Amino acid sequence: MTTITAKDGTTIYYKDWGTGPAVTFSHGWPLNSDAWDSQLLFLAQNGFRVVAHDRRGHGRSSQPWSGNDMDGYADDLAAVIEALDLAEVTLVGHSTGGGEVARYIGRYGTKRVAAAVLIAAVPPIMLKSAANPEGLPIEVFDELRNNLIKDRSQFYKDLAVMFYGANRAGASVSQGTVDQFWLWSMQTGLKNAYDSIKAFSETDFTEDLKKFDVPTLVMHGEDDQIVPVKDSAKKSARLIKGAKEIYYPGLPHGLTATHADQVNTDLLDFLRSVQEARRAA
Repeated sequence: MTTITAKDGTTIYYKDWGTGPAVTFSHGWPLNSDAWDSQLLFLAQNGFRVVAHDRRGHGRSSQPWSGNDMDGYADDLAAVIEALDLAEVTLVGHSTGGGEVARYIGRYGTKRVAAAVLIAAVPPIMLKSAANPEGLPIEVFDELRNNLIKDRSQFYKDLAVMFYGANRAGASVSQGTVDQFWLWSMQTGLKNAYDSIKAFSETDFTEDLKKFDVPTLVMHGEDDQIVPVKDSAKKSARLIKGAKEIYYPGLPHGLTATHADQVNTDLLDFLRSVQEARRAA
């Protein structure tokens, strides 16, 4: 397997396909880089080098006790970028991965970054508070933790239905798509999955988003049952100067799988526009 070793000894698996301008992909919780395969294959076939890693504790990466927070995730992304010496890279993040991208820019800046894409991403902050009254109450995330510990296998099966919007009238979501969520999730360490709930729900990315100074695309399904669009994408777009926004009526959280063709087309259009602007500059 292709791996790098993080500074704390954690082994991080990654896939590196194609040639051309580099694009990295940070996946959602509690999945792994395979969740991006539709995008990876499509973009590699269209002239891009695509790199996707399994977050620490997920997939084929090792399962450390510590570092399961956004700083740790961002540091691991930085380690992959630096090990492969990627430059002028576009950072793409879905859900928790969008938080990882935001925290990477907050910690490391954009010296290696050409653009960013946040897809159904968790920033600015999911948790309800006096400063964020539209957020989700802590009880929602406590229930996630309790159900995870009680019976994680069934919990993942139930969560997959909401993730892909299979519970909506008229939804056309295959059993295979729902099953893949369970398969990938069960590869995640229990401690890592548990810690990650706090990371994606309680981390405040407001200051990170204010540091975005590269072209940024914000994409989100309007029927997202996992990360409500009004308290995430629309707030993030207001914090990122010049952000481009695409909202998809009726689409779920897992739109990269259920509507891959539509997402891929919009993603490719954005990546090509970034390349054209850089050539013209």
